[in-house]
Amino acid sequence: MSLVRAHNIGISLDGFATGEGLSLEAPFGHAGHRLMEWFFPTATFQGATGHRERVDVDPAADPDDVFARRAWEGIGAEIMGAGKFGPPGWQDDPGWTGWWGEEPPFHTPTYVLTHQPRESIEMKGGTVFHFRNAPIEDVLAEAREAADGQDVRLGGGPSSIRDYLAAGLVDHLHVAVTAIILGRGVRLWDGLEALEEGYEVAATTTPSGVTHVTFDRKQVS
Repeated sequence: MSLVRAHNIGISLDGFATGEGLSLEAPFGHAGHRLMEWFFPTATFQGATGHRERVDVDPAADPDDVFARRAWEGIGAEIMGAGKFGPPGWQDDPGWTGWWGEEPPFHTPTYVLTHQPRESIEMKGGTVFHFRNAPIEDVLAEAREAADGQDVRLGGGPSSIRDYLAAGLVDHLHVAVTAIILGRGVRLWDGLEALEEGYEVAATTTPSGVTHVTFDRKQVS
């Protein structure tokens, strides 16, 4: 069976994966871009957005890019929460098609969890957004079928990832811990006491100052 994976989830030292006060002008709220500043210079991000500024850097030798690029390997479908697809209130805007312009970087069927579903939207480059108001297990089953043997990526935000973790449905989780204190926003870990007991956990700190922590589900013998 295909795996369920979440990658490149930026969190603060106090466990917040997004700030307070999300809006069109502030997608991460009061956190600004601080949770993801490690990610933006990577070849993976720049390639996905069509901007390659660090031509002097070998992606294979960039410690942060080693983690960043794994998010795109072997993925056949994506699931994301409503908060990742757009700012609060996007459901009331029939013209909203996401943050990413005409060609989003996903290039797969992408399932948006929302209480206000709408017709699917086909974008350039192979991304098709499907909007689902259904139990997370049902959405995962649909995404797995669409992935056709490849893995399903959980794209965020923190609430949707937390729900899948709480349901025991996540095989791999990668968080990038940034040395900031946000104090408010949406935490990733609430309600997940002792989560680590079911996973093999590893941590790597890179020169950017970010600590990459990975959780891989323990194999049952």
